[in-house]
Amino acid sequence: MEPAVVCNNQSNGDDIIRWFEDVSENAELVQTQTLRRILELNWGVEYLKKWLGDVEINEVDECALESLYTSLVPLVSHADLEPYIQRIANGDSAPLLTQQPMTTLSLSSGTTEGRQKYVPFTRHSAQTTLQIFRLAAAYRSRVYPTREGGKILEFIYSSKQFKTRGGLTAGTATTHYYASQEFKIKQETTKSFTCSPEEVISSRDNKQATYCHLLLGLFFSDHVEFITSTFAYSIVQSFVTFEELWRDLCIDIRDGSLSKRINLPKVRKAVLDIISPNPKLASKIEAACKELEDLDWFGLVPKLWPNAKYVYSIMTGSMQPYLKKLRRYAADVPLVSAEYGSTESWIGVNVDPCLPPEDVTFAVVPTFSYFEFIPLYRHKQDCNVAVDDFIEDKPVPLSQVKVGQQYEIVLTTFTGLYRYRLGDVVEVAGFHRGTPKLNFICRRKLILTVNIDKNTEKDLQMVVERGSQLLSKSRAELIDFTSHADVVNQPGHYIIYWEIKGDVEDMVLGECCREMDASFVDHGYVVSRRSNSIGPLELRIVEKGTFKKILEYFIGNGSALSQFKTPRCTSNNVLLSILNLCTIKRVYSTAYA
Repeated sequence: MEPAVVCNNQSNGDDIIRWFEDVSENAELVQTQTLRRILELNWGVEYLKKWLGDVEINEVDECALESLYTSLVPLVSHADLEPYIQRIANGDSAPLLTQQPMTTLSLSSGTTEGRQKYVPFTRHSAQTTLQIFRLAAAYRSRVYPTREGGKILEFIYSSKQFKTRGGLTAGTATTHYYASQEFKIKQETTKSFTCSPEEVISSRDNKQATYCHLLLGLFFSDHVEFITSTFAYSIVQSFVTFEELWRDLCIDIRDGSLSKRINLPKVRKAVLDIISPNPKLASKIEAACKELEDLDWFGLVPKLWPNAKYVYSIMTGSMQPYLKKLRRYAADVPLVSAEYGSTESWIGVNVDPCLPPEDVTFAVVPTFSYFEFIPLYRHKQDCNVAVDDFIEDKPVPLSQVKVGQQYEIVLTTFTGLYRYRLGDVVEVAGFHRGTPKLNFICRRKLILTVNIDKNTEKDLQMVVERGSQLLSKSRAELIDFTSHADVVNQPGHYIIYWEIKGDVEDMVLGECCREMDASFVDHGYVVSRRSNSIGPLELRIVEKGTFKKILEYFIGNGSALSQFKTPRCTSNNVLLSILNLCTIKRVYSTAYA
């Protein structure tokens, strides 16, 4: 059996905070205990036997076990464990990674590497999701108290679940969670209920689900306590949809009807069972929308949901570019960054929800997995290394990390991942009692490189932010962006794709392009541009709706909208084909002319 999740039956938020304060204070001991529990639960599985043989772990004390484990079991990537996971997917019932038979596999979003990966998902995965949601809610309620029995406007979406060749259920982690008992328990224990019924969440039609989320959110507008989605992107896209469809939504609220665009029978019935005619509310929303149109939708959230205390979502990493747009919608309603985790494991909780997303850190929850950290150091400026711009040191346990140091996270999980390199780069910003507080920096594999240059996702975001500020001259705004390192044409060069709202003169686009090119500070890039071994940066403007086509491509291949992240750097031929077919203008930098 898997370990019981602590505080699972406690209803008082102070109790779960006290529990977390205690495990944080004793994080070093808790981590060694967590490793022992994982190994005891899965002792004798094929993978561990390969490295640890027949060692009797019960006879080894916790500190010695930690040393033995990290010295004998190698660091791995997903590719190393994929043969085992594939055997499980194909129906091999032998204990390969876990002693408990696996019945479910999660699919990663696929936006980082261009393909989705199977990741083990067990009851423990759903339980820790419930636990971190309850813990985070307890910290948020200290700063932003909500009314018991209130509503949550949640833009959440399930994707299709399917059976693998071996009969296991596969789908995204969010889909598994929304279908789990833990999702229902979360609403009961927090006394806050999502506006939309299960039929909407599980409809698998994102456009119809978004319309229904908006309709029901408006119908319960005075009862909505906060607005949320997994990623900030989904909230922004939902409000963009609202700008286009608010008149239809007002008609449905006035008449108690449902637009013909909703053609799924179960969804229609579920929504029509909830709403009823409300002409007064419809008129109020209609008047508010006419005002908001004149303000370019600034303050949409407080105007339509006057009792909303905050907007809550993952807002770090690749979500940061959407914060400017989200702040326009939210006005003075606080943006609260959600917790830090991955398909493989939850990692940390936001214990300071009053901080803006740019400053958020995540306190590691030491019971969720056994964590190691690979120290990362920047290469010397003239060093040419093909993989990325980091030198690695030996992994250290959670208790030995240092403030200001960057690390890659390594996980050992209850679900059968052993010394698994997550690929996330984090920086230790401080400590919450004895557990580190992490600042997410970037993904290691998301990198632009042509020659000796190395630019990360964060480097790209900073450059795009500087370039896009010049769009204000034309009263235009950047909708979304991605990039590609073109090494086919010589000299190789960076291509940055922008989708823009509004008309922008060619001269302004030229300034934007030049500003971005000049803003890359990586020494390898600067030297290569000066010597023309990297060509001028190219800015390509794509037509309206291009990034929606990219979203539809990923959803068509099994991703859930609530799990989607626009890839910031791509070499995916399908995506490049979409981007290049939709390109309507090209501009080249004159920065190093």
